[in-house]
Amino acid sequence: MNAVGAGWGRSGRVLIYGLGRSGRGVMRFLAREGVRAEWVDARPTPEDEALASELGFAQGDAAGTYDTVVAAPGVPIDHPDLLGLAARGAEIIGEVVVAARARPHLPLVGVTGTAGKGSTTVLIAHLLRACGLRAREGGNIDPPLLDVVDDAEVAVVELSSFQLERVPGLQLPVAVITNLGVDHLDRHRTVEAYHAAKRNITAGQDEGDVLIVPAGLTLDTRAEIRAFDPARLSLQGGVPVLDPADLPEGLHPANAAAALLAAEALLTRLGRVADPAVLAAALRSAEPVAGRFETVARLGEVRFVEDSIATRTLAVQAALERARPPVAWLVGGRDKGADLAPLRLAAEGRVVRVIAFGEDGEALARSLGLPFDTVGGVTGDEVMANAARAGLAALEGTGTVLLAPIGTSFDLFRDYKARGESFARAARALCTASEVQA
Repeated sequence: MNAVGAGWGRSGRVLIYGLGRSGRGVMRFLAREGVRAEWVDARPTPEDEALASELGFAQGDAAGTYDTVVAAPGVPIDHPDLLGLAARGAEIIGEVVVAARARPHLPLVGVTGTAGKGSTTVLIAHLLRACGLRAREGGNIDPPLLDVVDDAEVAVVELSSFQLERVPGLQLPVAVITNLGVDHLDRHRTVEAYHAAKRNITAGQDEGDVLIVPAGLTLDTRAEIRAFDPARLSLQGGVPVLDPADLPEGLHPANAAAALLAAEALLTRLGRVADPAVLAAALRSAEPVAGRFETVARLGEVRFVEDSIATRTLAVQAALERARPPVAWLVGGRDKGADLAPLRLAAEGRVVRVIAFGEDGEALARSLGLPFDTVGGVTGDEVMANAARAGLAALEGTGTVLLAPIGTSFDLFRDYKARGESFARAARALCTASEVQA
């Protein structure tokens, strides 16, 4: 049996299906382990092909026969190639299962949810480091999980619904579901299928394992369920840690509450003490993940908050509830069919003006039924500059200019990060110009 663990025979054929960020991590890891593999990608980049060649991995055949296929999360689990490979005897897994089988003694904390999973992942790792563990985060959040497993005593893994479609046999000592909303229906087709993928995070858990969930969420699991409450930052049994009002700006109380229970559960599993004073200090020193409800500029009493990743209803709703009113809300991009009803309620009494931009901004604004202005521009940067300016003009010297766009970024930008960076540059330039004029 080779170094990749149970189920990987020396003579077994391995195929990496899909390169990109995840596939590159798999290639690097398997090369270090001395495992030979082939690869398939419908549109490989020159960089991916060069790395595969450098590591000695040959191009494979999607119509071939393999024992194991490590499928990138971007490839639908019902892709005809994967179905054909499975029919010919291949086990379809993802990078998380590779890590779990190759490093069976490495504790993994898994985190999923419709919103907040990235921030919660980073926060759990931060709390564990404060308690003396060499904790690393990875997975759906950078870096790939397999890039960090050999530099960690504990790995905290952000898990998307796509990743959770390919985790047979994965048993997590601690798992977290931050929330269950609506997303990725273009991929999963139904809410039920999307939620079923998310629930796979606990499918392999057993008695003695812990599942952290929001209060009120019920689901079948053999693990012990512990519910978190954003109004109480406490440990299991109600031991208080910190008043939610004392959290640093940009940290969501729900994420902090879930992270505390997850860190405590893992520490207990390892025979360590969860010291409330240490955890409280760690929460006070925590910083929000860049691009997650991040204050990128200030002008007097006006804050410019960048939450470009907020395209899911739950994420946008959380941003609206956290933004200090009055709010000028920047809405736009390409509509992905988010449920707007909860957003109308969250905006009531808080949003004074919607600033609509991009391909579907005006249509979204009209559907929200709130007062709005529409801005345009030739380039994405020009659009963001005009939106930031219009947002500032809608406020009377106090409040929040909030980019929580609902729509995806692909009408004007390569991704949500580029859109957020453009907004941040525009906000800072606007503040600088205003200060110079003053």
